[in-house]
Formats: sequence, C-alpha cells, structure tokens
Amino acid sequence: MPQSSDVQYPPLPLVQTWVWMMTESNSPEIQQKGQNNLISSFGSLAKANEYLVKQQAK
Repeated sequence: MPQSSDVQYPPLPLVQTWVWMMTESNSPEIQQKGQNNLISSFGSLAKANEYLVKQQAK
C-alpha cells in the first residue's frame, strides 16, 4: 500500500503534452488548459518542472 508521501503523478508523455500546450500552442485557450492541467496535477508549475527535471535525469 503506498504511503501518503508517495504521490502519483500523470504519465510523463501526458505532462509533456501539457507543457507543449502551454508553451507552443498559438491558442490562448489551449495554453490556459495546459497550464491548468499542470497546476491541478502538481499544485504549481514549479513542482511540475521539478518532476520533469527528475524524469529527464533517469
């Protein structure tokens, strides 16, 4: 059974898609949706960035 400190994040490809939406899309609505998804899943964009850096280091 996972402990409360074992946070489950979305799969890496999904997170990368949200980052793409936020940074590369020409649509403000899509940019906002990507940002909202990241913040909903990680609590902040900084935490999402930490996750991405850790995953890329693997």
